[in-house]
Formats: sequence, structure tokens, C-alpha cells
Amino acid sequence: MPETDLIHNETAGIERLLEIMRCLRDPKGGCPWDIEQDFASIAPYTIEEAYEVADAIEREAWDELKGELGDLLFQSVFHAQMAAEAGHFTFQDVVTTMSNKMVSRHPHVFGDENREKSADQQSADWEAIKAAERAGKAQQGTLDGVAVGLPALLRAYKLQKRAARVGFDWPSAANVIAKIAEESAELVEARDSLSQAEVEEEFGDLMFVMANLGRHLGVEPEAALRAANAKFTRRFEGVEAKLAARGKRPEDSDLAEMDALWDEVKAESRAAKSAHGS
Repeated sequence: MPETDLIHNETAGIERLLEIMRCLRDPKGGCPWDIEQDFASIAPYTIEEAYEVADAIEREAWDELKGELGDLLFQSVFHAQMAAEAGHFTFQDVVTTMSNKMVSRHPHVFGDENREKSADQQSADWEAIKAAERAGKAQQGTLDGVAVGLPALLRAYKLQKRAARVGFDWPSAANVIAKIAEESAELVEARDSLSQAEVEEEFGDLMFVMANLGRHLGVEPEAALRAANAKFTRRFEGVEAKLAARGKRPEDSDLAEMDALWDEVKAESRAAKSAHGS
């Protein structure tokens, strides 16, 4: 039976949320949708909630961030409840595992190591500790532990970063740019003479090298693409606003008109940025 007092106690904290989740999954009195879910069906929602957290931070929407973090926390609680039902682990096990990990990975805070380290040295130490953890899990390969479920662009960046640690890397960004030219030419050739599957392969190769160029330039490609998406959204919405002022919608316009309005929006954006900078 639900612990009604706990469920309605707004000061009960995490224990209240855990009880709510347990009740939602209860085979007799729970929610049919929640009961039907499994790890695989919930995983896409977990990824989506993580992106919504990132989006709120990007927009500095702090009031929204509280709710988005709550949604992401609920995803952890959901997975932990299903794991407990299957006898794998409990939410408390999750908390204990993370706490132990943070303590072991910060000996300069929780141990007897010197705190007077540069950020670069702390990053190197962090990677060494993670490598030791992977070795303890029998993950001996250089690329072991790079999550398959990461967004593809982010995973490409992390795979390349791992490979670079053992010396498998181009010497400079110039070499990567030359490779981009090569892959671009191969893509054009594929478009003109090869199958759709081969075109897709060549396109993937080009994106993979672009991610590597980002790494050489100190740019995290996933973040850069998110910013580009946001800029495109702002500018296209500006085009729509200018069309609306003319009593038109995009479907009532044509490429020449929208392209001209795009240039106007871009110029206005740059002028506003310049004025803000001065």
C-alpha cells in the first residue's frame, strides 16, 4: 500500500519521490503506462531530459532549470526502481556508487594529495584514475568505456580524444583540414557515381573528420553545432517576423525574398552584437 503521509509530505525530499515511483510501478494499483515500461523504452526519455537540462542552461532559463533537473532526477529514480524490481540494485546503491566514485577520483580534496595542482594536472590525474577503473573492469582497449549511446558527434569527439592519448592523431590542424578536402572530394564522387549506402558512408567519414578538426581547434563539436542550431533558429524566426510584418508566411514567399530578409536579420544581429560589445 502507498505510504500516503509520505507521498503528500512536501518536505520529505528524495524519500517522497522514491515512494511515488514505487507506487507508479505497483502492479496492482500503479499507472498502467509506467508499469509497462522497461529500461529500453525509458532510455530515450532519459536522453531527451538531459538535453532539456542543457537547453535551459543555454538559455539561462533558471526558473525552468529547476523543473528540468527534476525531470532528469526522475529518470534516475525510474531506472533505479526497475533495477530494484529485477534484483539488480537499488537507488541507494546508485547513490553509494557515485559517492564512492567522487571520493576516489578527488584524492586532492578527500585524501592526502596536494590540492595545489593546475587544472591540466588535475585533468591528467582524473584520466589516470578512470583508466585504472576501466582496467579493474577488464576494459583493456583504448576505446573501451566510450558509451555507445552518446550522440554520434560527441562520441566521435571522445573516440578521437582517446586515440590521441596513445599517439594516434594527426600532428596539426593543417593535416586534418587536408583530410577534410580529401573526404569532401570522395563525397562528391560518391554522389555522382556510387550507391546511396556509399554516399552515406562517405558523408559519415567527412563528419568524423570535422569532429576531429574541432578537437584540434579546441572546439567541442556537439556544443558548436548546438550553438549553430540556435543561431539558425533565431535568424529564421527573424525572417518569419519580417514576413509577418508584410502580411505573409514563409510558404507565401520565395527563396529570393527570404534570402534577402535573412541577410537583413544577420546584419541586424551583427550590429546589435557590436553595439553590445562597445
